[in-house]
Amino acid sequence: MVIVIKNKSELPIYEQIKQQMKAQILDGSLREDEQLPSIRQLARDLKISVITTTRAYNDLLDEGFITSITGKGYYVAPRNNELLRERMLFEMEEGLQKAIENGRNAGLTDDEIAAALKKFMED
Repeated sequence: MVIVIKNKSELPIYEQIKQQMKAQILDGSLREDEQLPSIRQLARDLKISVITTTRAYNDLLDEGFITSITGKGYYVAPRNNELLRERMLFEMEEGLQKAIENGRNAGLTDDEIAAALKKFMED
């Protein structure tokens, strides 16, 4: 598992960890049932607070990407394709809503916004 923290990022550190771990789970870099570093070990490796890594792990637990086994640690959750699909659909909808708001705030018509989306899909 590779996590890169960018201090100049607008995202909080726990969110950077969470997003990178989710991406690695979804692309298969982190495999189902693979053991993850402990919260303390990840904090040491990244030279950050245990509170920060705890927040990232708790969010990933809540979202169903990882599981916790008492006394053993944290593992990549078995793939529940329907759950992952729903999570990704929700995140896509949030992103699209924000893009539409930004487009409208910039004075674009709905047709111009749709054309921009189509262009990105083609690229």
